[in-house]
Amino acid sequence: MESSTPGKLHQLFDSNFLEYTSYVIRERAIPSIEDGLKPVQRRILQTLMNMEDGRFHKVANVVGESMKLHPHGDASIFAALVNLANKGFLIDRQGNFGNIFTGDQASAARYIECRLSPLAKEVLFNKDLTEYVDSYDGRMVEPVTLPAKIPLLLLQGAEGIAVGMATKILPHNFCELLDAQKKILRNEEFILHPDFQQKGYIDVSDYEDGNGRIRCRARIEELNDKTIIIKDIPFTTNTQSLTDSIERAAKSGKIKILSINDYTAEEVEIEIKLARGVYAKDTIKALYAFTDCEVSISPNLTLIRDNNPETSKVSDVLRYNTEKLQVDLTRELEIVLARLKEKLHARLLEQIFIEERLYKNIEEETSYSAVTKSVEKSLIPFAADLVRAVTKEDVEKLLEIKIKRISRYDINKQHKEIRDIRKEIVAIQQSLKDMIAYTIGYINKLLEKYGGFYPRQTEIREFTEVSVRKVAPSNLMVIYNRETGFLGYQIKDETDGHDQSLACSEYDRLMLLHASGVYKIIPVTDKLFVGHDLEWYGKIEKDQVFNVIYRDGEENIVYVKRFKSPSFILDKEYRLFAEHKRSKILLLLLGGGKRARVSLMPSARAKSNVLDVFFDEYLVKNPLAKGKRISSRVVRKVVELQADMKPLEVKQNLPLPGLGPVDLQSPQDERVDIPKKQEVEEPDDGM
Repeated sequence: MESSTPGKLHQLFDSNFLEYTSYVIRERAIPSIEDGLKPVQRRILQTLMNMEDGRFHKVANVVGESMKLHPHGDASIFAALVNLANKGFLIDRQGNFGNIFTGDQASAARYIECRLSPLAKEVLFNKDLTEYVDSYDGRMVEPVTLPAKIPLLLLQGAEGIAVGMATKILPHNFCELLDAQKKILRNEEFILHPDFQQKGYIDVSDYEDGNGRIRCRARIEELNDKTIIIKDIPFTTNTQSLTDSIERAAKSGKIKILSINDYTAEEVEIEIKLARGVYAKDTIKALYAFTDCEVSISPNLTLIRDNNPETSKVSDVLRYNTEKLQVDLTRELEIVLARLKEKLHARLLEQIFIEERLYKNIEEETSYSAVTKSVEKSLIPFAADLVRAVTKEDVEKLLEIKIKRISRYDINKQHKEIRDIRKEIVAIQQSLKDMIAYTIGYINKLLEKYGGFYPRQTEIREFTEVSVRKVAPSNLMVIYNRETGFLGYQIKDETDGHDQSLACSEYDRLMLLHASGVYKIIPVTDKLFVGHDLEWYGKIEKDQVFNVIYRDGEENIVYVKRFKSPSFILDKEYRLFAEHKRSKILLLLLGGGKRARVSLMPSARAKSNVLDVFFDEYLVKNPLAKGKRISSRVVRKVVELQADMKPLEVKQNLPLPGLGPVDLQSPQDERVDIPKKQEVEEPDDGM
């Protein structure tokens, strides 16, 4: 028995946790696809409808009444009510409900008032279409879902964190949603994009029907070279969080500002004054790169459908809401039609009973049963004129008509009322035959009545990606000390002047190229030992051209090669040529239009012991390519050909390193003891 106790306890925990998880998902955090509401929101709206008298109600009173339906505390109800009211669709506000721009909180519930908006009263409630269940304590009833006639889930959006899942549904524009519903009914293509009260700009290139990603930007205006004004803010931010992010960026040195002031009231206005030597154009790019002036949002369209959670798409949700709208409107028309027919039946019975003076037949009857039978019998000849068969309830209603009403009966008025009822019945029957047209007409009425109140707030545009590395300030001075072999921005400038300092940002990548041909790319570092033979170091830039002349130690041959900035894995070592103790870079130049002068071992048969290398004449290849051999003769020296140095001319006296001026036409040149080789241009060994 003891051994079974842990197993039973485990089952108990599993069962209770699953029940709790299910409750949190369905009853608290995730909205329903039918009406787009969470339970607390639905209970607040139903409470406001129960209290509706056209006047404002104290929010504290509304919260108290909502507690009759909601089994949680007043704090959660108050927070949900304020959030729902600030969306601007379903609840009219009076008083301080906070500020979505600044993040200020609402006043206490006893100071502010609210009521249902005209839109909510028109599109949310219909007792004939609503299924009710008992409240948590059984004293009242609450709706399972409200028969919403607009796509509230996509209109308002929703956020919630449940157990094991979360939802983040972005709000969309009222007019665009209803226009899209009309396109669905016409079997036309449509596309929807989010719309936010905070305005600003959005890039929806990767929205992917509600399950991708969007980028939101603040609207920043350049007042002058030294002043920037932020007019709109991105969704999910407020002016407080935005200014905090700007101040953090300024403290870390990513942007330079003199002051920042928030003047936001009804409209957003944040003023930024710039420091000396900093200009608005560059700072705006840095604000998008390093602050919350640009945020990335990844929506997650998780909802409750058929009492189960699922992840859907914007288009699928809108199609579901559109089909539901058509079904609800059909049910409404059928209910109204049935009521009109009952009304017509009652009016016809009354007309026949009074105009045909059937009430006189009951004057001589002595019992109530005889009276009812007499009326039923007298109505038989008129059965074809009635809407349906006569029932006992119909007869009882006729017998309840007072003599005073019979004496004042207006035949013309009664005929007109019957004609009007028949016209309404015909109109409804026509609408039921073409529910698509009727639904589109209903949507058009909503657009005409309310569309003007909800214009698009957020401007859709395509953003150019702001490169963090390009806009980051180069505030780190990287120095290489050849004597110690250390490199970094914390190295003291103790060099002999030959190794220059390099201004970098924290996002730059440095390429270290050693004389042995080994190179690697590293992030900007504070202090790192790199060795004493560093040939070159610098920031790695896209499409940077490297011009290299090197000696292959194994073959003792000098090659020239060109390549662009290589692809790399950080901190991994690569080689430009095969490893050998005598292999070495003789010359490294960057960019195009570079030239080099190569001094060769003197030869009696050669016309010249010096040749010029024009790097642009060589193809740019892979860094692993071997390159092209410069000459079959031994290379003594390689130097960069400066702009003020004249190109070589044939039959001129040239200074050879270590030998002084030599006349290439004199017999002296023939006495140099150099093996004779046929000068042949080597083929390109490159890969």
